[in-house]
Amino acid sequence: MEPNTLGAQPTSPLTRIMAGIQERHPHVAPGPVDDAPSENEPGHPEYHRKRRAEWALKRWSAAVPPRYRSAEATLPAVQAWADRVAADPTTAGSLLLTGTTGTGKTYEAYGALRRIAAAGSTHPYEIRATTAADMNGLLRPNGSPRGVEEELRRLAHIPLLLLDDLGSAKATEWVEETTYRLVNERYNACRPTIYTSNLPARSSSVPDLASALGERIVSRLSEDTTVVAMTGADRRRRGAA
Repeated sequence: MEPNTLGAQPTSPLTRIMAGIQERHPHVAPGPVDDAPSENEPGHPEYHRKRRAEWALKRWSAAVPPRYRSAEATLPAVQAWADRVAADPTTAGSLLLTGTTGTGKTYEAYGALRRIAAAGSTHPYEIRATTAADMNGLLRPNGSPRGVEEELRRLAHIPLLLLDDLGSAKATEWVEETTYRLVNERYNACRPTIYTSNLPARSSSVPDLASALGERIVSRLSEDTTVVAMTGADRRRRGAA
């Protein structure tokens, strides 16, 4: 074997083979080598999006009552809002689903949260779902061992909140003030919230959210909230027929 020239680096077998091919076929240029990861391999954006979606869907499933585990967002306006949240929650605003009892508001709300999870966004996916009645009970004196202020802080700071049956409680000064504090804190921080209510956002002929919660709350909701009115017969009664 001939000794290597002083300072020269030994060549690999593959390098020598490629050099031989090039010598015999000088007009054939080597093609590009595609060594990028596929979407099923670490390093590909789609691979990591799918992993984030799997993790978020597990969190969604843990927070959802069994009755709504199959929930899907079916309305185009709700789907579009969920997609905006997945893209940038700070600019998406909130969602208000209105309609009479049994029109599927809660189902659609959980479906929206599921769609956000399935998107695999890079934004934090933490959710909390509660009813207005449960929230009011939690925020009353001695309603929680953590204390009123800590519970209110937790509700205000969770990245995604579902507040069901807004406006269902008896209209009192305490209910209005408590709800206002929560809505205002989330409004100022641009945190998306899904509200459902049997009351319309505005009405001149029937009770509405303004009469139940006060103008301060409705004013904040009206600025950046997507309102979707759901209609139809009571699905629960129809299912039992």
